[in-house]
Amino acid sequence: MNANPLSTRTFHARPARPALALASALVVLLAGCGRQDGSPAEVAAPPAATPPVAETRPHDVVAPHGATRADEYYWLRDDSRQAPDMLAYLTAENAYADAMMAPLETLKSSLYDELIGRIKQDDSSVPYKYKDYWYYTRFEQGKEYPIHARRKGEMSAPEEIMLDLNTLSEGKDFYQVGNWEISPDQTLLAYAEDTVGRRQFTLRIKNLATGETLTDAVPGVSASFAWSGDGKTLFYVENDPVTLLTKRVKAHALGSEAASDRLVYEETDDSFYMGVGLTRSEKYLCIAVSSTVSAEQRCASAADPVEFKVLAPRERDVEYSADHLGDRWVIRTNLDARNFKLMQAPEGALGDRTAWTDLLSHDEAVFIDEFELFDGFIAVGERSEGLTRIRLLREGGAPEYVAADEPAYAMDLAMNAEPGTDRLRYTYTSLTTPASTYELNLSTGERSLLKEQPVLGGFDKSNYVTERLWAPARDGARIPVSLVYRRGFEKNGQAALLQYGYGSYGASMDPRFNGNVVSLLDRGMVYAIAHIRGGQEMGRAWYEDGKLLKKVNTFTDFIDVTDFLVGQGYAAPDRVAALGGSAGGLLMGAIANMAPEKYSVILSLVPFVDVVTTMLDASIPLTTNEYDEWGNPEDPTYYDYMLSYSPYDQIAAKAYPAMFVGTGLWDSQVQYWEPAKYVARLRARKTDSNPLLFRVNMEAGHGGKSGRFQRYRETAEQYAFMLDRLGLGG
Repeated sequence: MNANPLSTRTFHARPARPALALASALVVLLAGCGRQDGSPAEVAAPPAATPPVAETRPHDVVAPHGATRADEYYWLRDDSRQAPDMLAYLTAENAYADAMMAPLETLKSSLYDELIGRIKQDDSSVPYKYKDYWYYTRFEQGKEYPIHARRKGEMSAPEEIMLDLNTLSEGKDFYQVGNWEISPDQTLLAYAEDTVGRRQFTLRIKNLATGETLTDAVPGVSASFAWSGDGKTLFYVENDPVTLLTKRVKAHALGSEAASDRLVYEETDDSFYMGVGLTRSEKYLCIAVSSTVSAEQRCASAADPVEFKVLAPRERDVEYSADHLGDRWVIRTNLDARNFKLMQAPEGALGDRTAWTDLLSHDEAVFIDEFELFDGFIAVGERSEGLTRIRLLREGGAPEYVAADEPAYAMDLAMNAEPGTDRLRYTYTSLTTPASTYELNLSTGERSLLKEQPVLGGFDKSNYVTERLWAPARDGARIPVSLVYRRGFEKNGQAALLQYGYGSYGASMDPRFNGNVVSLLDRGMVYAIAHIRGGQEMGRAWYEDGKLLKKVNTFTDFIDVTDFLVGQGYAAPDRVAALGGSAGGLLMGAIANMAPEKYSVILSLVPFVDVVTTMLDASIPLTTNEYDEWGNPEDPTYYDYMLSYSPYDQIAAKAYPAMFVGTGLWDSQVQYWEPAKYVARLRARKTDSNPLLFRVNMEAGHGGKSGRFQRYRETAEQYAFMLDRLGLGG
């Protein structure tokens, strides 16, 4: 979204519980330094450090079909986030975590220095041209936040700073710009800011010529909005103030009061998300709605966006997203195509699905993920055998593929702001190759490296090896695994391993580079990504085999990957750590209940662990959108199945691994009370003496603190906990 004036053109993404930008915010938990003697270490707490004991209060959660569950910690839920007894408990947990981590303060500090020592602090993104300007984002040495800027005509022109988030964030505990959009005449900038971390944005407008921020302010919106063709009106999505559901599209005329904004469209089905944006041609302004299993798109002329026409009426189990360029629509759809296909339709085919014809046929072995339209070709992002690739479709020519250089990698379309070019920008990365932006000249076939993300501290990618393995699942499925280690590593069954997984929403966790992993690899550790079912790495069937009444496959896949890697000598059986967050935190809670003996330490961040209670409550953000992901527990069949794996409900009187659980008080995706209740019950029932720490960020939401250095301080604490438990902390 950030630094992308065209970011809402594709309507594929939706704000589910996924990944916290897992490639950056979670997988960042992978650096450290210390001893390699292999002996698990105890966190030596001062004698006075005793864990908080949460009060129990009788409370029953009753399902519509009469099933009743006792929830003695339900009182920890406070939607206002102001209840004194709740805040006192969270404060006590933070104080306990402080006391327990005090002996590791030196390690935390050295880790923090190491983490920030790898990043180029005064870095800048690759500039891209859009109309008259070159746009880019840069950081300054020592500053927490990015600066969004542009230069007119060429990069040697004077810089125009559009947004300096360091200035905008002054005096605020949290600050985020979720998206920004340039007006058609390039004089105004609309942006969405969040000062709490709850993803309830306020829409603001800045005059780029004068530097003045206009008095226009629209609160309670999502980060999805678009300008009309004349630049006098902003179309935006209004959230429900309680559920945070995207409910209404409104039109804001510049200079008017938000209360008078015109209602354009209202979605009555609470299982749908909604976004608004321009097509590639900028000729149409479109409203897109999508659920887990269905989609619908309505578009109007951007020059006169009054009459919105449906491209194709919604139909259950039919998903589609359409873009326009030239004289045709191109549609990505699963209509009679489980792995999706591309279709096309003439410009005047709004409302007539019979006019759609195949453009790129369905393939059971290839999942079509995305596409980008150009005047002379189409770039298609695909997945095959668990890996990404880019296919090029030229008029009248045979399909071509962009070459990859390693066995496990991730390749994505980059910022291609304008369609009238014969050059394609794409990104390439792997567990050993830093994120790299390439430009491919389709006329000559020449590939140019525009930038490889700098990694300081003497990093040399030739010192590391990445592998692609296939682990056998207990039901015969083959699970792809991406792993990396330092060259010279021996599979002797003695190393420590960090295994990461997610496995929900069809979100694919691709093998991307993270500089912090280097600290683990240099100390003999192995890092592995388990591409488990529930993700979409292996196509739509891979996702469908890890959702609803097949959700347990996600958890057993992760455990089976652990067994495989230990059995193959990649790790010692008593030196395995696991990492997951959000819906991946559900994974962590499930494996902790199902196979606690296989893990020495678990890092569980903003975890979705109280599945049944949350999915019974339609007032909680995301619940109604996700009945087709988890099931609706008002149906006894789904209730019983969800109850069988819900981490909070399955906590038993037995030994658990050492655990670090993190949350944010203002989290809108997984409410803070889920991990709070989970930790309280786990403390009361577990029979071991392994440490259980609960860190509550009182000024942030789902993605943690907003400043880049603040986040490294958070992760340094998590690293210290994990590495100390694995015998690598001293």
